[in-house]
Amino acid sequence: MKKTCVNGHVFEKSSDCPTCPVCEKKKSYSPEFPKLSKPAHRALERAGILKLKDLAKWTEKDLLALHGVGPSAIPPLKIAMKKAAVKFKATGLK
Repeated sequence: MKKTCVNGHVFEKSSDCPTCPVCEKKKSYSPEFPKLSKPAHRALERAGILKLKDLAKWTEKDLLALHGVGPSAIPPLKIAMKKAAVKFKATGLK
């Protein structure tokens, strides 16, 4: 199925994914989140998580519920968060 992005690039996609491959190649992701996949970067961006300190507003469970963030994203985030002295929001359960 042919799609056109907001920048006018025409591309083929077999899924509902709206990501334009041309725009995606030009995009640079935040160095705040090293070693994350592009889907995870996009998910964080869509959720308004642009800095490590933004993760303090989220529980690990809620972050994993974002489309594009899987279990493999958590360890590198925790390493970066530890270096920055940032922790996930507490779940309230002890």
